[in-house]
Amino acid sequence: MNRTAFALLAALALVVAGAKPALAEPTPPGARAFGMARLKYGGGGDWYEDRTSLVNLMRGLGARTSIPVAGDHEAVVEPASAALFQYPFVFACGHGNMKLTTTEVANLRRYLTNGGFLWIDDDFGIDPSFRREMKRVFPDAALVELPFSHPIFHGLYEFPQGLPKIHEHDGGPAKAFGIVQGGRLVVFYSFDCDLGDGLEDEEVHHDPPEKREAAMRMAINVVHYAMTH
Repeated sequence: MNRTAFALLAALALVVAGAKPALAEPTPPGARAFGMARLKYGGGGDWYEDRTSLVNLMRGLGARTSIPVAGDHEAVVEPASAALFQYPFVFACGHGNMKLTTTEVANLRRYLTNGGFLWIDDDFGIDPSFRREMKRVFPDAALVELPFSHPIFHGLYEFPQGLPKIHEHDGGPAKAFGIVQGGRLVVFYSFDCDLGDGLEDEEVHHDPPEKREAAMRMAINVVHYAMTH
């Protein structure tokens, strides 16, 4: 999806914190329905975890915003696939190892520097391999911690203290990191937080309603940011 289509979709994101769901509006001419994909990476890690998270996020986008969401489920794409470029927003998670081939590294770099956006959610275990592989994708770009003032925390919902803490893991504070290319945040990494678990069906982790709501709001902010920057 090009930047023009992104802007058209962004114009439909009308909801603000505490507001009622925005009424559906006609899709502007030339705009495409918003679709997202899950990254099926190699290396033995459980890329398929957070199994109900994206379905619920897509449902939340449809209910709380006027974004025209494509389909009921996320697509699954591999890092070397041409299909990657059909989705402006790609999600990855897992507890284990992430390993990219040389071809996958090059294709993912091309995707991210040509308008794509990657959100990686730490499932308590992916951190070392994710950092290693991102250094291969962008050897000269640092993975930097995002300040609480970053716009991603002040989109449709306000998070003045940054990421909400959903699950404890090591007990440290939730942190957000990113990689910037050409002045644009292209990789968003939610660490020691587990937003994806908070998005799951209630019976999966039995998180309290306030945790699930915080996860949904923050995830909607991530999508909104990716569409508008």
